[in-house]
Amino acid sequence: MRAHSENKRRFYEKTGKRWVDLTASFAGLLLLSPLLIVLALLVKLSSPGPVLYRQKRVGQAGKCFSIAKFRSMYADADKNGLSITSTRDPRITPIGRTLRRLKLDELPQLWNVLRGDMSLVGPRPEVPSYVESYSPIQRQVLLLRPGITDPASIIYREEENLLGSQLDPERYYREIVLPDKLRLNLDYLRRLSFSYDLSLIARTVGCLFATNW
Repeated sequence: MRAHSENKRRFYEKTGKRWVDLTASFAGLLLLSPLLIVLALLVKLSSPGPVLYRQKRVGQAGKCFSIAKFRSMYADADKNGLSITSTRDPRITPIGRTLRRLKLDELPQLWNVLRGDMSLVGPRPEVPSYVESYSPIQRQVLLLRPGITDPASIIYREEENLLGSQLDPERYYREIVLPDKLRLNLDYLRRLSFSYDLSLIARTVGCLFATNW
């Protein structure tokens, strides 16, 4: 029985997970296209700059890729300041605050999923400067495609508020938040399965509704 369960887990990890990602991301982009167009217009009209924000992140096997988000900060604001943001960050635009609160800025990542850079569920990708500090054990999270959501995203759904309350948000993120996120995602790696992914997607949606409505 245990061997059968392990074979199912490996099949899902190697083959089934990608098929789920392809199907869901294609359907999501198709069904959400009217909303994506409206959000793109709102971003474009709210402040000068591109609609999409792209940033270099570290993906599966340490390969870097360009993650896509709706731009929620003023143009080129990422060049002045930290890689992380908090609720009081003056670089965030008014419409950007709403997009971030509702997590709508993440929707373009469905394209990353369709391309194969990301998965629906998996460890959130970090910038190279953070990944450089990973221990050999922590680097095991790079065995999987990074995801739009993961256990850490649910636990730390109020991360910007948490960082906003710290005197040194960057240090707090590096020393407290990031190690705990990696711990949670190493546990995800061990528990990986179709049913667990579904439960994380359901919990993510539930948290969004509970927090914002």
